[in-house]
Amino acid sequence: MRPIVHGLEAEYGNCIDFVYLDIDDSANADAMRQFKFQAQPLFILLDGEGKELWRRFGRTPREAMEAELKGALP
Repeated sequence: MRPIVHGLEAEYGNCIDFVYLDIDDSANADAMRQFKFQAQPLFILLDGEGKELWRRFGRTPREAMEAELKGALP
């Protein structure tokens, strides 16, 4: 998934913030609880106010991820 996500970040990173959390870093424990982390990879798309727009666990096709990103843009 890493090449797909980084490719999308290269394309959309100027208008969407991409945030990565390391599940092995205890500093991320609060965020993992907040977003109900259950499995990796976990992808969550939030709007500018923090409202969850989209969530997927596991391998996700690039096309599906890109469609959600495009749909979130003004």
